[in-house]
Amino acid sequence: MRNQFHTIYAAMLLGLGMLASAAQAGEAGKVVFVTGQVSVAARPLALDAAVQEGDELTTGADGYVYVKTVDQGFLVLRPNSKARIVAYHIDAQNPANTRVKLELLQGVARSISGVGVKQARQNFRFNTPVAAIGVRGTDFVVYTDQQTSRVTVMSGGVVVSGFAGSCGPEGGGPCEGGASRELFAGQAGLMLQVQRGQTSPQLLRSPVMSPADQGAPARPDEPVGKVGGSSPGADVNLDAQKSNNVLNNSKQITQNNVTPGGGASVPPLVDQQPETVVPVKPVTPPVLPPVVTRGPEEVIWGRYEAIAGANVDAATQARMKNGTYDLELVLGPYNIARLKSTAYVAPREGTASFVLTGSDAVLQRTGGNWVQATVENAQLDVDFAKRTFKTSLNVIGDNMTVPYSVAGNIDKNGLLVNPNQITESRIKGYLGGANVEEAAYLFQYKSNFVTVNGATKWSR
Repeated sequence: MRNQFHTIYAAMLLGLGMLASAAQAGEAGKVVFVTGQVSVAARPLALDAAVQEGDELTTGADGYVYVKTVDQGFLVLRPNSKARIVAYHIDAQNPANTRVKLELLQGVARSISGVGVKQARQNFRFNTPVAAIGVRGTDFVVYTDQQTSRVTVMSGGVVVSGFAGSCGPEGGGPCEGGASRELFAGQAGLMLQVQRGQTSPQLLRSPVMSPADQGAPARPDEPVGKVGGSSPGADVNLDAQKSNNVLNNSKQITQNNVTPGGGASVPPLVDQQPETVVPVKPVTPPVLPPVVTRGPEEVIWGRYEAIAGANVDAATQARMKNGTYDLELVLGPYNIARLKSTAYVAPREGTASFVLTGSDAVLQRTGGNWVQATVENAQLDVDFAKRTFKTSLNVIGDNMTVPYSVAGNIDKNGLLVNPNQITESRIKGYLGGANVEEAAYLFQYKSNFVTVNGATKWSR
């Protein structure tokens, strides 16, 4: 009787465990087009099949699959590719709870941000074996093997970093710091490349080495977003009606009426010319030089103190100490420095608004532990005639939102000066760039309930 009870009890526990696992795994999207050899968990992947969190998709030499995500985005896999849906949880009511993480293990993939991702870009991560990719609201293509990853942008922008220090494959959201690098759609003909062990991506110009030319060209019916958006804030603009055409027409395609490598003609989402594909023999890609030879970054910031589970940004700290930067400014666990050779020349009149392109933040409730936080709703406006600035943002972490706002002056060297030092909100940073197109600052907010520290990077 006791053995029978134990058997029933064990079965109940197993059943509860299975239910819990099922509850945790949600639907990420549906297959709207498939041709050739495509599988999930060693099973052939069929049209209209649901793709779940945790699924690993694999394409053969003739395989293509388009997955329309639950937030109306797309994940496209081209031949000889393998990708994993690590997480795809969209919370439309509270975007701070959205979590999306994709992994391309090998091959070529295209990712088009859906509505949920665009509302919570700070919670999106696309990993390869060697790099972390974050988005600005984006349509991008990635090629990877175990040693090298290359990224091109069709719309919007990406921020890319090699795995090192606090940027690890286990993380969520973009890795944004001194070693990360951005690429936007307006930078035609360029790509970012990361090789294993390389922290900062390399900017290359090489159509022969682009993801589309790695033996996995795009089909002419591949769904795409708005092509050519060049601003950092440019978003993917999917045409809903044409998106439905892809869904409806692709339902006519089955594994029985598709020849390997072929498929019925599906209308593209936008009018555009198909990608020009030049067949190339598989070769070991040569190491190409950067597009341009650039000196050190004008303004850099990083963590000089390990906090909230993140390590010291050792690479940035070493750069600050190499003799080319002024003595750094410090605020909380972050420091910031500018090149000694910088000459700040600002317009005598006019105003400018800046867009946030990078951030890092930590938050601590009074009496609690430091936790990682994200920056949202950020604004920075400059009045050159008055030599003043004003900025605001929200810091989100530990189930709370902390608003930050400060206004101040700009000195003759481009230093942001808070005229009232006896305040809850403090700032230290610079304007910079040849045409004052860049800005970066550290910020701090203290109250009786919470302390917030962070660092930001901006562009016009």
